[in-house]
Amino acid sequence: MSSWELPELREGLVKAISDSDGVSYPWYGNTTETVTLSGPTSKPSRFTVSMNDNFYPSVTWAVPVSESNVPLLTRIKRDQSFTTWLVALNMATQEKILLQTVKWRMKVDIAVDPSKPLGSRARLAGRVYQDQPKVLAHMEPIPTNALGNPNANDAQVLMWRPKRGPPLVVIPSK
Repeated sequence: MSSWELPELREGLVKAISDSDGVSYPWYGNTTETVTLSGPTSKPSRFTVSMNDNFYPSVTWAVPVSESNVPLLTRIKRDQSFTTWLVALNMATQEKILLQTVKWRMKVDIAVDPSKPLGSRARLAGRVYQDQPKVLAHMEPIPTNALGNPNANDAQVLMWRPKRGPPLVVIPSK
């Protein structure tokens, strides 16, 4: 079995890993994800902020520690949890005020038959619909490490876990 893993999360060393855009961290982005308000204001104001994330996993068709390029992939399983915070930032004092916590989870289970022709090798084996994001009734604190440099992609490693023998790091973290 091969898998992309985040060792710091798996081992409980951190509670979250930042997945921000790398330009405006800790914020996810700086287009629809942020709004600047100059104040104080004399009347209530309403703003819309939005975030769009796209799921682009990559998998290997062959055994990653083999010289062979024969497609042997038989299953893709992925279970990821995400937490996003809506935060107001006082630019003068740098105080962060939590406004909302949103959580969601992505569970994917795909069966693959590498002997079939491209375009018909995979079929959904798991649930058809994903749970919708949930706006929590309570605020969860932001883990300190989630406010630092973005590192979700740099922190992951590609592991090979054979049926027999010790696990092997195929691609180390950056």
